[in-house]
Amino acid sequence: MSTSWRLKIRHVTGYKYAGTVSASYNEVRLTPLTLPWQTTLFSQVEVSPGAATYRYHDYWATQVTAFDLHRPHQQLRVVSSSLVEVSAPPVVSASLDWAALRSDAVLDAQAEFLTERPLTAVDPALAELAWSSLDVPPAEAAEAVSHWVRSEVAYVPGSTGVQTSAQEAWDLRKGVCQDIAHLTVGLLRARGVPARYVSGYLHPKVEAEVGETVAGQSHAWVEWWCGEWTGFDPTNGVPVGPRHVVVARGRDYDDVPPLRGVYHGAPSKHLGVTVEITRLA
Repeated sequence: MSTSWRLKIRHVTGYKYAGTVSASYNEVRLTPLTLPWQTTLFSQVEVSPGAATYRYHDYWATQVTAFDLHRPHQQLRVVSSSLVEVSAPPVVSASLDWAALRSDAVLDAQAEFLTERPLTAVDPALAELAWSSLDVPPAEAAEAVSHWVRSEVAYVPGSTGVQTSAQEAWDLRKGVCQDIAHLTVGLLRARGVPARYVSGYLHPKVEAEVGETVAGQSHAWVEWWCGEWTGFDPTNGVPVGPRHVVVARGRDYDDVPPLRGVYHGAPSKHLGVTVEITRLA
């Protein structure tokens, strides 16, 4: 198998309103990042009804497409198309020990990724349970915690919502990739390992055929910092590789929603999400 994949991605989302909406203000986070191991060759966000869009990078370095609609409409449809070339991230060469990880310099530099958040907070008893048998260096421990979460929380589509917290998912013992990522992030932070939430796409087939279009997934995974950032997919129990396309990073889901906005008008219903991914090379 090639160590580099070229992926075409089409993501459709939006809202349908119960009546007429007179105005809406929206942000879209659906454009893959360009990173040392990932290059976005093409990206486009189309909006219906048509609207002028503009782009900027937010505080977390995610590319945001923003637009306003100031005419009556009963549905909002957003289509993001992108072409991305992805390789496996480079092998991490720096790995701090626990004493270095707990130094004042690290605590200051990584404060935002060590702070407890409502979506990632976990009870002390749960943190103790997850870490109780781990007496290994931070990087090795972080991967072990990721595998532990996967073994304890069942992946059950539709079992939770976007505002389900890590602790709630643990209490249910089930969730989706977002919950598994939140829980992993929360457990890592609880022991002093800086961790961030990553959203993007995952090609579902390890042995993907070139030219075949498949139903893909919006996906979430984690990155932890033990001297360098390391990506790991706790839902699937694998390191991040060429099937993973990074779109956004943040402290939790609230920093990276694919579509967010405010509007004036009738109640809304989500149109649902479809993602199509084609491996081109």
